[in-house]
Amino acid sequence: MKLKTILATSALAALLASPALAQQISIKAGVLNDRSGLYADLAGEGSVIAARMAVEDFKAADKGIKVEIVSADHQNKPDVGSTIARQWYDQDGVDLILDVPTSSVALAVSQISKEKNKININSGAGSSDLTGKACNANTIHWTYDTYALAQGTGGAMVKAGGDTWFFLTADYAFGHALERDATATITKAGGKVLGSVKTPFPGTDFSSFLLQAQSSKAKVIGLANAGSDTTNAIKQAGEFGIVAGGQKLAGLLVFVSDVHALGLQAAQGLVLTESFYWDRDDQTRAWSQRFAKLNGGKMPTMVQAGVYAGFLHYLKAVEATKSKDTATVMAKMKEMPTDDPLFGKGTIRPNGRKMHDMYLYEVKKPSESKGEWDLYKQIAVLPAEQAFQPLAETGCSLVK
Repeated sequence: MKLKTILATSALAALLASPALAQQISIKAGVLNDRSGLYADLAGEGSVIAARMAVEDFKAADKGIKVEIVSADHQNKPDVGSTIARQWYDQDGVDLILDVPTSSVALAVSQISKEKNKININSGAGSSDLTGKACNANTIHWTYDTYALAQGTGGAMVKAGGDTWFFLTADYAFGHALERDATATITKAGGKVLGSVKTPFPGTDFSSFLLQAQSSKAKVIGLANAGSDTTNAIKQAGEFGIVAGGQKLAGLLVFVSDVHALGLQAAQGLVLTESFYWDRDDQTRAWSQRFAKLNGGKMPTMVQAGVYAGFLHYLKAVEATKSKDTATVMAKMKEMPTDDPLFGKGTIRPNGRKMHDMYLYEVKKPSESKGEWDLYKQIAVLPAEQAFQPLAETGCSLVK
């Protein structure tokens, strides 16, 4: 054998024996969310960008992990979301599904992930049932849930004197769970719910429902909805002079994208609960400014931040276990503490609930804002153990 051939063969052998190639793992992740409807701004393409940033920051290729990201629009319809999830798992080789706002879709995708023994890391949906009575070993619920929202905004409003409530509730799984959890918080705090009305999902005209809420004389009108349902209801409440008349609005799930769309003149004074705000510290600001450059100047929502952090933690578990086997990776994700620049340090409970602090914010007055996205001032921190439901009370079958 000639010297040149020997050298080439040796180099190839060394290359094949390198850790990167010897351990190469291919991951296919699907970002499934609303890309055209009322939740497109708070999730949509921004969640795909966040997932890509997780791969970039993790330096997956340098660690022998090849990652492909696909995405689809579930149109907020459980049947559409279920069909896409089954096709991804059965035919397209998808290993995990990320995001999935809209609780009715999320609950369906969670069960399909269990049936197919794949991983579902939910960031966008709210229903606390995902880690409660509908929990399973294949789903992690990352960013927030209806229990934590109720603890934050509901508890704060009662403490501030808002002890009688009337709910406008989006008529699907998320709205029902949010009203249920908020009612429990309000009652426990000494308040009383005078009534509620279910509104079509999605909705555009909330006039008749707002008039019912106005005539209830409740001190607080709780909006158990999200996205453009919430912003439309707030705008129309302004037209009826509801806040000017002395009643308060409680947006139980309000995103920074909603407040930006409403503008400070309409949204000022609104109290809300979030797990992430782009301007909280140097790390969140640095990441968010990178994100905004990729997202048409729009700052990230907590849902998009949760997609980044959840996927980053998954990739760390794959690296640590040198495997993408579902049970192996899920066990590692729950065993390892979580740590990322957006949510800080945290843990994942046996029922799949990601634990981190939640924050109570008040929307700034126009005179207090220093820029287009300078929207919140922090008024309280809810430690994780107080924000999320006690493990023993979740009703999750995984809890022993």
